[in-house]
Amino acid sequence: MNQGWSRPLCRSAASSCAGLIAWAGAALAGDAPTVRPPAAVPAATGTVVVQESPAAAGPARTEAAGTPATNLPAAGVACPADPCAFDWTKVPPVVKMPRVGNFAPVPTGPGYYSFADWVTGNYREKPPFFPFPPFCINGNSAFDYDFRYLDKPDNQQHDWLDPVKRIHLGDDFLFSFGGEIRNRTMNEVDSRLTGRDNSYDLFRTRINGDLWYKDRFRIYAEFIYADSINQDLAPLPIDINRGDFLNLFVDLKLFDVADAPIYIRVGRQELLYGSQRLISPLDWADTRRTFEGVKGFWHSENLDIDAFWVEPVIISPNDFDSSNHREGFGGLWTTYRPTAGQNIDLYYLFLDQSNQVIRRPPPGERGGFDLNTLGTRYVGDKEHVLWDLEGMYQFGDFTGRTTSATAFTTGLGYNFADAPLNPTAWVYFDYASGDHSGGHGENGTFNQLFPFGHYYFGFIDDVGRQNIQDLNFHLYTNPAKWITTGIQYHMFWLDTTDDALYNSAGTAIRRDPTGRAGNHVGNELDLTTNFHLTNHQDLFIGYSKLFAGEFIKATGNPGSPELFYVQYSFRW
Repeated sequence: MNQGWSRPLCRSAASSCAGLIAWAGAALAGDAPTVRPPAAVPAATGTVVVQESPAAAGPARTEAAGTPATNLPAAGVACPADPCAFDWTKVPPVVKMPRVGNFAPVPTGPGYYSFADWVTGNYREKPPFFPFPPFCINGNSAFDYDFRYLDKPDNQQHDWLDPVKRIHLGDDFLFSFGGEIRNRTMNEVDSRLTGRDNSYDLFRTRINGDLWYKDRFRIYAEFIYADSINQDLAPLPIDINRGDFLNLFVDLKLFDVADAPIYIRVGRQELLYGSQRLISPLDWADTRRTFEGVKGFWHSENLDIDAFWVEPVIISPNDFDSSNHREGFGGLWTTYRPTAGQNIDLYYLFLDQSNQVIRRPPPGERGGFDLNTLGTRYVGDKEHVLWDLEGMYQFGDFTGRTTSATAFTTGLGYNFADAPLNPTAWVYFDYASGDHSGGHGENGTFNQLFPFGHYYFGFIDDVGRQNIQDLNFHLYTNPAKWITTGIQYHMFWLDTTDDALYNSAGTAIRRDPTGRAGNHVGNELDLTTNFHLTNHQDLFIGYSKLFAGEFIKATGNPGSPELFYVQYSFRW
C-alpha cells in the first residue's frame, strides 16, 4: 500500500464548481486538507484470479493486518469522490496476457499457494491475486503487469514491496518501479548436436520505471544486463547483452472510440501476440527479444485491434543495441472474445528483409525476401474441455522465387479438476511445411518469424516450426497448489526429406539433399517442476532428452542430446 497517497477531500458532494476552483487555489497555497486511504484490515482470503495460461497465473500473496485509519469520514466509509480528481482505476489500461498453447488451469479452493504459505501455515480459502505469474518462465511483458488493486479502498492484499508501486505524485502523475533478477545453471550433453558437452550459467537483471500523466501520456523504460560464464562452446547471440534498454517507449492517448482509448506507442518495445507461435518476447532467452518502431492499439472489453511497424533489435553484447534497418516487420492483429475463457485471433503480418544473406544448405542462396502471413486462432475452454486451433498461410517472394507455405496446430485437452493433483492432459499435432522443390521453383518452407519456439518444440531447442511434423502429448499436475509439474513427449518427423532440420532459431542445422536419410528426426521427453516459493520467487527444475531418429543418425554426430537445468527468479 502506498502511504504517500493523498488527494483533496471535497467538502460535500454538491460543491459548486466555483467552490472547487477556490479550493484548488488553496491547495496550491498549501492550505487544503488531505486524507489518506483506509489502512488494511485482516482478511481470510484473497481475490480469485482468472487464469488464462500457465504463463498468466497469479501467485499467492501474504496478507497482513493493518490498523484502521482515524482520519476517515464518519462510519469509516471511503472518501467521497472528488469530481475534479483524476480517476486512476483504469490506468494503465488492462492488457490481458493471451493464452499460450497447452495451458493448464491453475488450482482453486482452500490451500497453501506458495512455499512460504505452507511454512508459515497461511492457509487460504481461495487463490489470491498477484500480477506476477507463479512460474519462473514468464511470457508476459513487465509493462503490462496490473497493480491497480493497490488503489482500491477495500484492498486486503499487502506486500513489503508495495511502496514502490503506483506512487502518486500529486493528483496527475503516477510512477512505478520494478525488476527481476534471474539465474539459470545449464548442463547440456551433445549440445546443439555438435557432439560436445556444455555446462554454464546464465544470469540477468532487469530494472524498469513507469511514469504516467493521467491516462494521456506514458514513459516506460526497462534496462537489462545479461551475461553468461563458463561456456564450453561459443555463447549464443541471445545469451549476452551487457547493459542496454530492453524497452524504451512513450504512449500517447489520441482519443476515445466506443468508450475505449486509442493509443500510439513509439520507441523500443517488446511485442507479444496470441499463442506466441509467431511473435514473442522469448523469455527463455537470457536477453529477451525486442523491436523498435511504432504501434497503435485500441482495446475494448470484447475486441482488441493492434497495428504496428517495427524493426528487430540486433543484440550487440558490448555496445548499445540498434535496430536492423534492412528488416521491417508490420502487422494488423485483432482479438475477439465471444465469451469468458475463449479468444478468436485474426491477423495479417508482413516481413520485408532486403540485402541479407539467406543462409540455406548448399548450394546456398543470396538475396532478400518479402513475406505475407495470414492466420487465425480459436482457443478456449468449456466445462473442463480445452482446445487450441491455429492455422497460418504464407505467400510472397523469396530470392526471386514465389513462396507458398502453410502451418497449423490442433490441440485438444481436458482438465480433471475433481481428481487428485488437478491433472490436465493435452494431445497436439503441429505441422509446418517444408520445401518440396529442392531449392528450385516455388519455396515451400514455412517461416516461423519471431516465436516462443522453446515452449512448443521441446526444451532442447534442436527443432523449430519449419519443415516439421510433431505429434506431442502433455500432462500437468499440482502435487501441491504451489508446485506444478509438467511432462511432454514429442515425436518429430521432417515434412520434406530433402529440406533441412531447423532449430528453434530457424537455422538449418542438418540436411540430406538426397532425402535418403529419411524423415524421422527423433523423440523428445521433457520433464519440468516449478516451485512457487514466495510472492516474488520461483525455482524451476527441468530435464530433457532427445532420442535421435534415423535422420539425425545419418546426417552427422548420431548422439542423443540431454539437458538439465535449474533456474531461480526474483521479481518485484
